[in-house]
Amino acid sequence: MAIKSKNDSLKLIYFNELSYNYFIESDSTKFRNSNKLAIQLSKKNKDSASLATNQWDLASFFDDYAVEDSAYYYYSVAQKNFNAINDQYHSARMLYNMALIQSETKDYIGSEINTVKAIEIFKPLKKYENLFHCYSNLGSLSNALKEYERALEYYDQAIYYLDKVDPNSIEKLGTYNNIGVVYQQMSQHNKAIESFKKVIAVNNIKQKNISYYATAISNYALSQSELGDTIGVLNKLTEVQNIRDSLNDIRGLALIKYQLADYYLNQGDSTKALNIALSGKQNAIQSSSNLRLLKLLALLGRIDPKNATYYTTEYIQLNDSLIHEERTLQNKFTRIRFETDQFIEQNVLLARQRQLWIGVAIGTLAVAALLILMFNQLRKNQKLRFEQAQQKANQEIFNLLLAQNTKMEQGKQLEKKRVSEELHDGILGQMLGIRLILSGLNNKTDDTSVLKRAELLKKLQELEEDIRTISHELSRASEEKIHNFIVSMKELLQTVEDSSKMVCTFNYDDSIDWDQLTANLKINIYRIVQESLQNCIKHAQATKAEVSFKHNEDQLLITIADNGIGFNVKKGKRGIGLKNIKSRLEKLKGVYSIDSKIGEGTKVIITIPLQLNKLTTSKSA
Repeated sequence: MAIKSKNDSLKLIYFNELSYNYFIESDSTKFRNSNKLAIQLSKKNKDSASLATNQWDLASFFDDYAVEDSAYYYYSVAQKNFNAINDQYHSARMLYNMALIQSETKDYIGSEINTVKAIEIFKPLKKYENLFHCYSNLGSLSNALKEYERALEYYDQAIYYLDKVDPNSIEKLGTYNNIGVVYQQMSQHNKAIESFKKVIAVNNIKQKNISYYATAISNYALSQSELGDTIGVLNKLTEVQNIRDSLNDIRGLALIKYQLADYYLNQGDSTKALNIALSGKQNAIQSSSNLRLLKLLALLGRIDPKNATYYTTEYIQLNDSLIHEERTLQNKFTRIRFETDQFIEQNVLLARQRQLWIGVAIGTLAVAALLILMFNQLRKNQKLRFEQAQQKANQEIFNLLLAQNTKMEQGKQLEKKRVSEELHDGILGQMLGIRLILSGLNNKTDDTSVLKRAELLKKLQELEEDIRTISHELSRASEEKIHNFIVSMKELLQTVEDSSKMVCTFNYDDSIDWDQLTANLKINIYRIVQESLQNCIKHAQATKAEVSFKHNEDQLLITIADNGIGFNVKKGKRGIGLKNIKSRLEKLKGVYSIDSKIGEGTKVIITIPLQLNKLTTSKSA
C-alpha cells in the first residue's frame, strides 16, 4: 500500500512507520529496504526532520551490530541535519552517541570533545538525565587518561544531576562503583572501600541489581587485599564467582577468575592459580573480551615461568592487533568528520550554482519566449526559425549544466582521493615506526628482555578500556504478512522467551479482527507490551509472564502479569519504562493500573479506546 500511494507525503509517513517497526522487530533485511526508501523520500520531499530521524534509526541499527564506523557516520550526518533545523536536543543526543562510540575505540580526545558539545546544549535545556550520562562518560574518559582528580569531579557532577531526576535511582550505584575504581587507581584503597560499601549497604541490593552488588564485592576484595587484609577475601571472590556463574556472565567470570588466580598465586598455590587462570582465559575467549584476555595472559606468564615466552608472544600478537584495529577506526572517524563537513560545503556550493544556472535558464527562456511572441506578431513566416533557435539555446544551457556538474563531481573525487592518500600515508608512517620498535623488542629472547617487555606492555594495558563487542544473529525473515498484528505479537513473545528463558503465554480474543486496528494503535500497543516484558525480566526477575488481549464494546483491555518478586506500589518509584508507557497511553487516551505485592508478582492492566482503521473498514465493506 505504501509503494502504490501517489501522495509522496503520505508515502513517506508509511515508510517511516514501517522502517521503525522493522527496526523494533529486528528484521534487518526489511528494515534496510524500508529505511532506504524513507531516506530517499525524505530527500525528495525536503523533509529534514524525517531525514535526520531515519538516519538516526540507521545509525542505531549499525550500533546494535557493532559496525562502529557506519554507526558513527550516520550519527554524524543525523546530528548535522538536526542542527540545521535547530533541533538542539536531538542534535546533542547524536553528539553523545558519537562520543560513546569514540570512547569504546579509545578515541578519548574526540569523545571528550563531542561530550562537552552535548553538555553545552543539554544544560540550557535542563535535560538532567542526559547530563548525568554525559558527565559519567567524562569520568570514564578521565580515568582512562589517568586524570583521576578530574574523573572524581565528573562523577560528582553526574550524581548531582541524577539527584535532580531521581535521588533513589539505581544508576547511582554504578557511579559509586566507578568512583571506587578511581580511588583504587590512585592507591587510596580506604576511600575505595568506603565507596563500595555504599553499594553493598543498600537495602535488598541483591534483588534490586545483583550485578552492581557483585562488582562492588569483587572490587572491595581487591582493595582489601591491597591493604594487606586477606581475611574473608576468598569468600568474597567465591561469592562473586557463583553470582557470575548463575547469571551466565561469561565476561564477568573471566575477570573474577583473574582475581582468584592472582589471590592463589599470592598465597603460594601456583597449581590452583594456573588452573583457574586457564579457565578464565577460555571465558575471555568465549566472550570476545580481549582486554580480559590480555590481563590473563600477563598473569599466566607470572604463574607459569616455564611457558612465559609462549604467553608473552600471544600477549604481544593480541595487543598489536587491538592497537591496529583501534587506530584504523580512529582514522575512519577523522576521515568521516572531514568528508562529512566537506560534503555539506560542496552541497551548499552546488545548490547555489544550481540556483544560478536555473535563473540563467529561466531568464534565457523568458527572453526567448518574448522574442518569439514579438516576432510572431511581425513575421509569422519566421516562426519555425525562432522555435529552432529556442531549442538550440535550451540544448546549450542543458549541456552547460551537465558539463558543470561533471566537472564538480570530478573535482570532488580528486579532492577526496588526495585527502585520503595524505591521511593514509601519514598514519601508515606512524604505525610503521611503532611496529619497528616492537619488532626490535621481539628479537630479544633473554629472560630479562622478556620480563621487561611484559612489564612495559602491562603498563600500556592499564590505559586500555574494555572494547565492547556485540554480536547478534540476524533475525529470521518473517514468514507472515506484516499486517498480521497477532503474529507480530507472538513473535515478540517468542523472541523474549528465547533471549531471557522467561516462559511467555499469550491469550487474545479472536472475536475481533486485530488487523483492523489503526497503525498508530498497533505500534504503540506493541511497544507497550515490549517495554512491560523488559520490566518483567530486568526488575521483576520473573520466570513466567502472561499477556492477554480482550475487548469490551469500544475499549481494549490489555493485561501483562508475571510471577516476579513484586513491589510496594505505594512506595515504589516509577522508572523510565513506566514513564514511557504512561506517555504512550496519554497519546492514545488510555489509562493503566498496577496490582503488585512483594513476593506475589505484578499485574499491569491497560485500558485503551478502540480505534479501527477507517480505510481498511471501508475497503472491506
